[in-house]
Amino acid sequence: MGHGSSGEGRLRRLVHELAKFGAVGGAGLLVNLGVFNLVRHVTDLPVVRASVIATVVAIVFNYVGFRYFAYRDRDKSGRTRELTLFLLFSVVGLVIENGLLFLATYGFGWDSQLQSNVFKFLGIGVATLFRFWSYRTWVFRALPVREAVAGAESMLAAESRRPKPKQRVS
Repeated sequence: MGHGSSGEGRLRRLVHELAKFGAVGGAGLLVNLGVFNLVRHVTDLPVVRASVIATVVAIVFNYVGFRYFAYRDRDKSGRTRELTLFLLFSVVGLVIENGLLFLATYGFGWDSQLQSNVFKFLGIGVATLFRFWSYRTWVFRALPVREAVAGAESMLAAESRRPKPKQRVS
């Protein structure tokens, strides 16, 4: 096949990855906004503290979704490293997300329920761009090509060693 088809394959894989990341992220967005508004409704916590609690709940939800759905086919050999990096990059995302809300609330005085939700949503959006890049680059790394090929070859070799059912001659 020509060079263009390998580019098409990479693009197709990236679109598929974005779709899975988006599905988990979309559910995480609903968790984040739902917890945020619930905490604001049932407590007297300041807006940014309520947002940080919601972000932490969403981070836990998203890790499970990314590890077991979006990136389940990725390298699983270094779970401690993976979780450490995930938490590190998630905290950076938390700072981005809640920093924007903090700036809007305390810098500009935009603190109505609607304004808080708009800036919470915008903060999540900006932080999501960072998280997508960092998670796919550093946390849920693709298996090296050599390992993927070796795994496929060993699977094919095992299949070829299995006894074949006898065919009847008519």
